[in-house]
Amino acid sequence: MIDIKLIRTNPDFVKVAIEKKVEGLSSVIDEILGIDAKRREETGKVEKMKAEQNAATKKIPQIKKEGGDVSAVMAEMKALSAEIKKADEDLSALEAKQHELLLALPNLPDEDVCAGGKENNRVLHQFKEKPVFDFEPKNHVDLCESLGLIDYKRGAKLAGSGSWIYRGLGARLEWALLNFFIEEHLADGYELLLVPHMLGYDCGYVAGQFPKFADEVYWIENSNSSDRKFLLPTAETALVNLHRDEVLTLDELPKKYIAYTPCYRREAGSYRAEERGMIRGHQFNKVEMVQYTTPEHSDEAFAELVRKAETLVQKLGLHYQLSKLAAGDCSFSMARTYDIEVWIPSMGIYKEVSSASNARDYQARRGNMKYRGEDKKLHLVHTLNASGLATSRLIPAITEQYQNADGSITIPEVLRKYMGMDVIRKEK
Repeated sequence: MIDIKLIRTNPDFVKVAIEKKVEGLSSVIDEILGIDAKRREETGKVEKMKAEQNAATKKIPQIKKEGGDVSAVMAEMKALSAEIKKADEDLSALEAKQHELLLALPNLPDEDVCAGGKENNRVLHQFKEKPVFDFEPKNHVDLCESLGLIDYKRGAKLAGSGSWIYRGLGARLEWALLNFFIEEHLADGYELLLVPHMLGYDCGYVAGQFPKFADEVYWIENSNSSDRKFLLPTAETALVNLHRDEVLTLDELPKKYIAYTPCYRREAGSYRAEERGMIRGHQFNKVEMVQYTTPEHSDEAFAELVRKAETLVQKLGLHYQLSKLAAGDCSFSMARTYDIEVWIPSMGIYKEVSSASNARDYQARRGNMKYRGEDKKLHLVHTLNASGLATSRLIPAITEQYQNADGSITIPEVLRKYMGMDVIRKEK
């Protein structure tokens, strides 16, 4: 959530920043300011009435002690009490409306993030050259089916389109990737957590996914109770809630966490032909990195997350590019995002396997997550996240970039110790 104090003191700055992300949203700032001015005015009136009520309350014992008639004061108190009740209700309505509007505002993009949508994303650099084949290369769907790695047909039979089953060496390759990621993160001092997959509403609220994107997750409701949870779309949703309503010490920061989970996503619309296979699905595996840090170390933490995610793809030996996203392509809660995008030869395009993002204090304000600084005052932490990595597009990239003329797939060197082999060949 954006700080209301910033909106009050520098509305033009907020408007310009908001417009970089969502055009036409600056008018909401004026509406918020109008409500805020009225709310503050009404707050002053209510406080004045309550002061009068308190003063009158103190008079009554004295009047009674002196043998006087308190009926007039009591009538005045009754009328004042009704007026205060009505004013409190009006004030609550104003506060609720202001809060609703504030929740509708996305995080402000950093000043160096350019305006516009994905057409304004900028490639920062690439790693390795695109693979060149001296034979007719296959696409990942055909490769995975011919080698018995993925069962798309039965996956769709079990759960519909956008679902698949890892089989045999395909399941082992998936597990090898996850083991590799976790081993690398543990070596870098990250704490591994296995978090719940079903979360309460507050988790989505703090992460910035609710209320705006509440229809993009899978909800689970108990018909016998009021219990309602949602399946996490990413482990970030759980990890950024670990210290909700807590005050951390400087000595505890930075907090560095990783979590492995499946991710459950409702994908609106139909699947495009080029997105068949594992490119886009309702459930996929991912290792997520999250950091809590101080504002002073926020940029440093972001650089670390980007570097870590890139290192994983580099060690896998895959051709990829690093892109800095324009404001409109950054997610709702994020001030900046860099995407790592692997090359899928059969599609002729790059697909994201990691997004590294900095939410600044946006999520912390929603979750009341603070630390006590050297000045002994409370300050909001900064939260950051990055995929480290998501696997559903890595297997297409690995199978296509590492394919051989005979239809086999060379296993990236860093995965061989987990697989116990160098090449995946078709069983005879």
